[in-house]
Amino acid sequence: MSEAQVGSAGKVKKFMFVNRKAPYGTIYALESLEVVLITATFDQDVSLVFMDDGVFELVKGQQTKDIGIKNFSPSYRALDGYDVEKLYVDQESLSARGLSEKDLLVPVEVLNAEQMGQLMQQQDVILSF
Repeated sequence: MSEAQVGSAGKVKKFMFVNRKAPYGTIYALESLEVVLITATFDQDVSLVFMDDGVFELVKGQQTKDIGIKNFSPSYRALDGYDVEKLYVDQESLSARGLSEKDLLVPVEVLNAEQMGQLMQQQDVILSF
């Protein structure tokens, strides 16, 4: 492991950011994206989870002009440039909203509740937005 990969405490920490809110109408989704990018610049192990209405953050073709807010969803395509490649979506949340993996603008791993729980247990820090 290179020096750049080691956190200030001498260990890379696993940070999971859980997005549960719709992308527009609150600042949660945009704030989460900003915190993810900041954390990734410090060479930490970052993963991003989308569940509940948070799955809407990744839906292709969002049009925000009529609500007067810039569409930031395309920014998720830039995450791999920050080595944020672990994107997970809750299967039940997708299904409940009539969505599937093909409706999303970036590649994700779709997990069921049990798999998601196991993944969460492996994290050092979980922040929910």
